[in-house]
Formats: sequence, C-alpha cells, structure tokens
Amino acid sequence: MGYGQAMTDEVLHLRAVGVRREGADLLRELSWTVNEDERWVVVGPNGAGKTTLLQVAAALLYPTTGAVRVLGEELGRTDVFELRPRIGIASAAVAEKVPPDESVIDVVLTGSYAILGRWREEYDSTDVTRAVALLEALGCADLLRRRFGTLSEGERKRVQIARALMPDPELLLLDEPAAGLDLGAREDLVDRLGRLADDPGAPTMVLVTHHVEEVPEGFTHALLLRKGEAVAQGKVDEVFTPEHLSDCFGLPLTVERRDGRWYARTVR
Repeated sequence: MGYGQAMTDEVLHLRAVGVRREGADLLRELSWTVNEDERWVVVGPNGAGKTTLLQVAAALLYPTTGAVRVLGEELGRTDVFELRPRIGIASAAVAEKVPPDESVIDVVLTGSYAILGRWREEYDSTDVTRAVALLEALGCADLLRRRFGTLSEGERKRVQIARALMPDPELLLLDEPAAGLDLGAREDLVDRLGRLADDPGAPTMVLVTHHVEEVPEGFTHALLLRKGEAVAQGKVDEVFTPEHLSDCFGLPLTVERRDGRWYARTVR
C-alpha cells in the first residue's frame, strides 16, 4: 500500500528555535533538519521538550524565536489550515478529544478532514476502502464497528495511527505511541511500526519516546533532548552511545543493540 506523496528532500527544518511559555524555556536554540527518506526518533526524559517539539513540527505551536519550515512552508508565512492536513499526528491529546461513542471506522474516516466526530460530511467507497485497509494493516480489522471508548489502550493507539495515515500525509508524527501499553501490546505495536518504517512508500516519520527499547527497527536517525536542548543528533548508531544517552538522562548508562532493537541499562 502506498502511504506518501511526492516531496522535496527536506521535510522539516528548524533553525535556532526557541519556545518560551510562562517564563520557562521549553526549547532552546534548537536546529534540526529531517529529510524525506529518514525515520527519526526523539528521545529524552520528562520535561525535555519532546512534545513541544512535535507540536511545532505539526504546525500547532509557533516558536517564540527562530524559524520553522514544514513541507516547504515557513510557519508564520503560510496558511496552517492548508498545511496541517498534510501532516498526520497521533498523540494522547488527539485521543482525548475523540467522542467515546464514535465508531472506529468513523474515527479513521474523519482523519481525512482532520476533524474529530463525524457530522454530515460524505465519504465515498474509496475512502472507506482505504480506512479498512489501514485498520487491517494495524491489526484492527475486527474493531471496525466498535466504539472508541470501549477499546483497550493498545487498540486505541493502533486506531490513532490508522487515523493519522488516513489523509495520506507527507509527514507522520507519533507522540509516545507505546506509552501505557503492556508488554505484549507494546511489542506488537513496535513490530508494526517497524514494518511501516521499512515501507519505502510510507511518509517521513518522527517518533517521540522516553525509552530506547520502544524504538522500532528501520528508524535511521535520532535526536536526544534534555531541558529543551539537543544533546546529540544524527544517525541512530552514532547517537545511541553510552556517552550521549548518559548525558541525556543524567545517569551512567550502558547501551546495546540486539536483533535490530536497542536496550539501555544503568551502570552497576
């Protein structure tokens, strides 16, 4: 299945970006570039600025300082209501706004218009076919008629990702997709995201997490954040080192990679 659309090489570019709210610096002088053939993971402790960064990337939050270009459009000089449908985002903030009695198929279909809660908009058979195919790809084919409010946390996460993919986005942003999942649900989701990352037709992806263990195979680059600043960024093999991760989390860590997955532990 093809997920993406034609793009220029540069999908996301931040230059010296700062975000300040209520006297606190959430991001500081952050410069970062994401290209279309890359799969990025953003890792850092609580309060590092990860979710703030994703909101900026989604054109939901304007920076206090610096410049941001998303899909060739500079924030502050473009119509974000035309830009946002080109970006798919799955996050707890979005899930909280889904009406609990909404059917799963409608949760995904309404992603076409970037709205929450089906009203009177019409969808053709192509839309329905795509929604069903996305749900099937994420292991949710049996949930089509279920109400969103009755789903388990793992099921909700997968439905959110199907919704985020529904408009055929050029950029897919995933904010802690494995948070709150039990071991089985986490491993199932990480495996599915790894397969999506390996699909050359998938959109450029940015995934936020606290844990290197939740990084799927196929992710090529990493950005480590601490207190709103970049600790390290670049190819994942060069960033996920004991030195960089220890600096990021503020304690001595060992890091290893086994069968394509990463693992970090404190030094004893």
